[in-house]
Amino acid sequence: MSELNNKEKQNSRKGPNEVEIFVSQSLRFGVLLSASVILIGLVLFLTSGEGGYPGEYYPTQLKEIFAGALSLKPFGIILAGLVLLICTPIMRVGISALVFLKEKDWLYVGISTVVFLILVSGFFFGK
Repeated sequence: MSELNNKEKQNSRKGPNEVEIFVSQSLRFGVLLSASVILIGLVLFLTSGEGGYPGEYYPTQLKEIFAGALSLKPFGIILAGLVLLICTPIMRVGISALVFLKEKDWLYVGISTVVFLILVSGFFFGK
C-alpha cells in the first residue's frame, strides 16, 4: 500500500503541471511584450533624435504616459513598456489567486488576494 502511495507522489511531482506552465507562459509573455514596446520606443528615439517632450519634461502619471505612447512619443512608449514590465509580476499574483480559487485552496486565495490588492493599490496610489 505504501508503495502505491510513493508511486502516486512521484508521478504527481514528475514535471510541472498545467498551472505552472500557464503562469510561466504568462510571465514570459509579459516580459516579451514590455521588451518589445521598450525596443520600439528606443528605435523611435534613436531615429528621431528627440524624446517627444519639450526640454527636460518627462511624464510621470499613467494617463500622461499612455497618452504619450498613443501619440507615438518615444519616451512615452519607453515608459509604457516599463509600466507593462512592472505590471507583469502583479499579474502573476492575480493569476495565482485565480488558480488557488480554482483549486479551492481558500487560505492561499485569501493571501494572494490581499497581496494582489496591496500591489495594485501601491501601484495606483503610491508615489
